Amino acid sequence: MSSYMIEWMREHRITEVECIVPDMTGVARGKIVPKDKFISEPEMRLPEAVLIQTVTGDYPDDSVLDPVDADMILQPDQNTIRFVPWAVDPTAQIIFDCYKSDGQMSEAAPRAVLRRVLDLYAQRGWSPVIAPEMEFYLIATNPDPDIPVTPPVGRTGRAEFGRRSYAIDAVNEFDPLFEDIYDYCHAQNLEVDTLIHEIGTAQMEINFLHGNPLDLADQVFLFKRTVREAAFRHGMYATFMAKPMEGEPGSAMHMHQSVIDTASGRNVFSNEDG
Repeated sequence: MSSYMIEWMREHRITEVECIVPDMTGVARGKIVPKDKFISEPEMRLPEAVLIQTVTGDYPDDSVLDPVDADMILQPDQNTIRFVPWAVDPTAQIIFDCYKSDGQMSEAAPRAVLRRVLDLYAQRGWSPVIAPEMEFYLIATNPDPDIPVTPPVGRTGRAEFGRRSYAIDAVNEFDPLFEDIYDYCHAQNLEVDTLIHEIGTAQMEINFLHGNPLDLADQVFLFKRTVREAAFRHGMYATFMAKPMEGEPGSAMHMHQSVIDTASGRNVFSNEDG
């Protein structure tokens, strides 16, 4: 346990810690523990199979599962410690890395996969820089999965109709929600930037500032939790599904990317004249 995390939790009077492992579908797996237990027993374990669960909680066929079903050893990444701004009690969230019993990172852990990709760039003497664009739909609460989803009611008291791409007033329909989203992001040091209304009905997009791929992967993972939590508090859902509403455009995560030659500082996508 690093002294930095202990001091951070004491300074912010943390009482609980969400110990989070992102799985392949972006679902937050893990455990919630009291702060004192986290400090006294920082090492945790989870079955490695949780990393490849589907969004419905199922598993792939047996051919891709380890028959031993061994536990992973989880180690906290101190650089990921953040507030959980919507929690009632002072709560921290920390993303954990996953290791096998021999000390090697689990090959199935998404952060380990990304690290391997970044190592390939480093071997070429390159540094990738990215900026994600996150599209999502706001939808009315829908407890019955057999009923198609519909847009939520905005501040005018009616659901959005038609397609209002880039319309400022269409975004302002949900001002209280977006104020909370930006406040929550600020509390977690998520570097969000522009907000726009996309093409679909109640489809929005929030962009991130450029930065390091691993850090931004963590931020996007936490951002999706943040948007969903904020939507709950305003009586609606938010979904990042690719196609939540029939007849409406799909949603995607677009990625702006540059690759910098580490030695020269030159963007490898540009000629000498720019």
